Amino acid sequence: MINIIDYEMGNLRSVQKAFETLGFSARVSSDPADIASAEKVVLPGVGAFRDCIHNLREGGFVEPLRAHVAAGKPLLGICVGMQMLFDESEEFGRHQGLGLIPGKVLRFPSGMLEKGERLKVPHMGWNNIRIRRPAPIFNGIEDGSFVYFVHSYYCAAENAGDIAASCRYGEVEFCAALWRDNILATQFHPEKSQHVGLSIFKNFGEM
Repeated sequence: MINIIDYEMGNLRSVQKAFETLGFSARVSSDPADIASAEKVVLPGVGAFRDCIHNLREGGFVEPLRAHVAAGKPLLGICVGMQMLFDESEEFGRHQGLGLIPGKVLRFPSGMLEKGERLKVPHMGWNNIRIRRPAPIFNGIEDGSFVYFVHSYYCAAENAGDIAASCRYGEVEFCAALWRDNILATQFHPEKSQHVGLSIFKNFGEM
């Protein structure tokens, strides 16, 4: 069973539908107790870091999540779900994350240029990733594959060894995916990334 955490801040049904299309059992649950019985957990996230981490704490999900990770069971973070794994974010002030991955969440600089044109923030749309480590979710996925991003803030990992894939936007090369033991996460949205995203979900489901 794949448990998709419902803390009122995620693109839940499309993630669930993607897993079910691939033949996996997936449930959307707002009950923290369901994490204990799950083989795998997905932590999605849409919106501001501050609101997401607040809802996660208020919903009682933090300790069950930590127990899941400590038990060695797979965890997949998506977008802000990835950002919350880090120590802190500077979005709307300074906010503490889960501290599972050393590093910070920073805003893209304003005024970045590419070929003489000013880049917009958020970074939104298709961009290609550089696979830097053979994370299990990248089995069968080619280096340079395009995936779909929507974010104004990016993860700056303290340890290069935690970065599974990177992506460049303007002057910033940021962590597009991470992998540490049983923790995996993507800044991009697999559920919006067509066949590449489905392959990532398939690989996670088969872990």
